[in-house]
Amino acid sequence: MKTKITFLILFFLVLCSFSQKRVADKFFKNYSYIKAAEFYEKAVEKGDSSTYVLTRLGDCYYNNSNSEKATKWYRLAAKTDKGLSSETIYKYAQSLRSAGQYNKAEEWLKKLPNNKKSSTKIDYEKLKTLNKDSVKVSNLAINTKNSDFGAYVHNNKFVFASTKNKKGRIYKWNNEPYLDLYEALIDDIKDVKNIKNVTPIKSSEINTSFHESNIAITSDGKTMYFTRNNLTKRKKLDYDKKGTSHLKILKATLINGNWTNIKELPINDDIHSNGHPALSPDDKTLYFTSDRPGGYGLTDIYKTAILPNGSYGEPINMGESINTSGREMFPFVSKQYVFYFSSDGYQNLGFLDIFKSNLLKNNSSEVINMGAPFNSRYDDFSFFINKDNQTGYFSSNRPKGKGHDDIYGFESYKCKQLLKGKTFDIKTDEILTNTLVELINNKGKVINNFTTGLDASYSFEVDCNSKYKLRGSKKDYKEDFKSVITTSIRNKEIVKNLYLTPLIIDKEIVISPIFFDFDKSSIRSDAAFELEYVVKVLKNHPKMIIKIESHTDSRGDDNYNETLSDKRAKSTRDYILSRGIESSRIESAIGFGEKQLVNKCINNAICTEEEHQKNRRSKFIIINDYN
Repeated sequence: MKTKITFLILFFLVLCSFSQKRVADKFFKNYSYIKAAEFYEKAVEKGDSSTYVLTRLGDCYYNNSNSEKATKWYRLAAKTDKGLSSETIYKYAQSLRSAGQYNKAEEWLKKLPNNKKSSTKIDYEKLKTLNKDSVKVSNLAINTKNSDFGAYVHNNKFVFASTKNKKGRIYKWNNEPYLDLYEALIDDIKDVKNIKNVTPIKSSEINTSFHESNIAITSDGKTMYFTRNNLTKRKKLDYDKKGTSHLKILKATLINGNWTNIKELPINDDIHSNGHPALSPDDKTLYFTSDRPGGYGLTDIYKTAILPNGSYGEPINMGESINTSGREMFPFVSKQYVFYFSSDGYQNLGFLDIFKSNLLKNNSSEVINMGAPFNSRYDDFSFFINKDNQTGYFSSNRPKGKGHDDIYGFESYKCKQLLKGKTFDIKTDEILTNTLVELINNKGKVINNFTTGLDASYSFEVDCNSKYKLRGSKKDYKEDFKSVITTSIRNKEIVKNLYLTPLIIDKEIVISPIFFDFDKSSIRSDAAFELEYVVKVLKNHPKMIIKIESHTDSRGDDNYNETLSDKRAKSTRDYILSRGIESSRIESAIGFGEKQLVNKCINNAICTEEEHQKNRRSKFIIINDYN
């Protein structure tokens, strides 16, 4: 007997857990993650510790940016037999990052298939068109048939490296002249698209018969770092024992408008190359490329501190968060401390690609391929972005350029559309003020919200070629949802009005019909979902008192219908009380069977199913002045 009782108790708990989960699923589907989490947690309390429920709990909190709780439930889900899917691993790792647990996040990212220094498997097709509708690229007029690259802007000067000196010594590597540094005055950062007033950089000491390229200038404009071949005191190439002339980083000082006082940096040596200098926005750190021993690959990116007394700290490798077994080079740091560089050691579109990382801002080691049009199947490098964070330059040897390496200007813009509309009462067609309208992306995350004013209108700026959901919600109303698919037409206006259903009509809380299984009075998950609206109204109005009536149609035995409807009324009441509503607020819960039909469908009358349905109803009648 004891065994049988235990079995029945366990069976009851399983049924309760299943019911809680079914209700939670409905809220989850409607993006009501807080409410869904409440029911999923109740399912856990009832003994459901399945991967499904634990993962859904993690998703609920992940979509609400609650990393602490998200990591808790994902961690528990990871301990189950089924473990985590790749998508959940990614979300777990992102949550761990948000919670500051970077090392643990990296451990989970390594579990992703084919993962290499990236949060997800690379999508090449996406990279090929990544910025198709948001970045405009143009080949600059200053480009020649040979090599031009390494654009850098400081104040009103545009500086770059070029082989345009037709009288210069020929570099046998590519049969072009050696690189020199050139400059042009500009009035606006966007004017460089058509500049033609290009001259060698103002200095008799910078350009030599050999390579000079890739500069960085301090914020005050008084110091310039640049790359040059290793030269002897007589300004001839200096070689190592293997016959290689390496690169060095030098600095110059601006005196009376000319760059002079050229000095080598102490980080240089004669047997390894150092080049591509870049400065942090505060001028306290110098980043550079080097092939010195002890690195991770062919060339690595290093950093060195620029000390107050003008000396330099020991070079420090940027580590495996940036460097790979391949080539990392051409570092650049934006005014927003975003770290950009080129590499062929990551999954890319071909040869050198341009990547970015937030390593300097939040210690995140995620490296992001910037995709097309910045990257191509060819070498893409020497990235520079202006302080507006919208315009800049990069270099590439891609086809259809003017020369071997060309400088491309870019201007970022987002293809946007305007999503707008108004909120209405679906019963009266009157506008609804003070309505919360939420914009939900295709991942189910609320990304923006708007509360309507006196004219009941809302508006959102949305991305082109995207999918969204709109949710309108207001006190004492049912939500309304609308699906939105944007197109590729820039600045197009999309109108989506929302129609909310009132929950209080003529002293009654009105919800959709709640259904029971045949000959049963237990609350189904779909019925619980609807009853939550009654709970919502009661919680909105703490003084409100109601009575519950349950009715059937005329089919079946009269007495039986009355008994069944009474059981259903009372199970409805019990559910509402279980949700934290005081018993004193429900005056009565009575079943009337078929005694109060609303139409002609009496016993033996010929009626449609729809007509019978009108008689099968539950009513929640407000019996007091609750305001």
